[in-house]
Amino acid sequence: MLAPAAFAWEPSKPIEFVVPAGTGGGADQMARFIQGVAAKNKLTSQPIVVVNKSGGAGAEGFLDVKGDKGNPHKIVITLSNLFTTPLATGVPFNWRDLTPVQMLALDQFVLWVNEESPYKTAKAYLDAAKAQPDNTLKMGGTGSKQEDQIITMLLQKVAGKKITYVPFKGGGDVAVQLVGKHVDSTVNNPIEAESHWRAGKLRALCVMDKDKLPYAARLTATQSWNDVPTCTSAGLPVDYLMLRGIFMPPDVTPDQVAYYLDLFKKIRALPEWKEFMEKGAFKQTALTGPDYVAWLGRNEQLHRELMKEAGFIAK
Repeated sequence: MLAPAAFAWEPSKPIEFVVPAGTGGGADQMARFIQGVAAKNKLTSQPIVVVNKSGGAGAEGFLDVKGDKGNPHKIVITLSNLFTTPLATGVPFNWRDLTPVQMLALDQFVLWVNEESPYKTAKAYLDAAKAQPDNTLKMGGTGSKQEDQIITMLLQKVAGKKITYVPFKGGGDVAVQLVGKHVDSTVNNPIEAESHWRAGKLRALCVMDKDKLPYAARLTATQSWNDVPTCTSAGLPVDYLMLRGIFMPPDVTPDQVAYYLDLFKKIRALPEWKEFMEKGAFKQTALTGPDYVAWLGRNEQLHRELMKEAGFIAK
């Protein structure tokens, strides 16, 4: 076990861990994993309490943290709605309103179909999209004008045909809808669909990154994450990575930030973290300080450009 070190500041009451998304999705799963391993390894003197605040495409959670100035007993895990929600809704929030702590990892996106789908490859899926009338294919995703719909717009641009986008409350629900054949495809994160893939219910067609996933341990009867081809190699040049990062409210002190940086350093050193990264096929990029802030600025601009092209920017 790893004992918590003595710090200039330590929490004196439970730590509220805000998830600006629904239960069962990638952010929720990572937050609850962190909550569990921190308790198991006695890494905090106070418990971590996960609270889902998904209203308004995550605006509820972000505005709550923004408004709780100087409160070091609150942290938030982010996903792409850190950028997309204020751009799409005009809600008075920007990532600069919070205190950046650390990028924990980047999350991948995979094009999924039901295992019984006629589309055996990403090329077959693309060919079908090109050949069928507009809006024949149904893509399930999380929320409207969020990352899943942005990716859908990129896919239909390649296909030259419109794809019907069907929004659901969270990534876990999206995967269940695909298992039930209520949609034709999804772009779930790996961890959101991994259990259904392992159970032989879903098929992974391609990963939306320039590099293949490095994880070679076989998860299904025939495939590892490393066996999933890149979408670009299949004729779908769509690359998209999502932030799994930590922020605190504004106006916290450097000592308070340092406490959480040390906490996440210890968590990332655990064998359980390695297993979690492999299970969810995460891209293990971790940034802090100026490097993290610079990455945030670049990706905010990238989302502004993608959403402007898709017509998703609030008027």
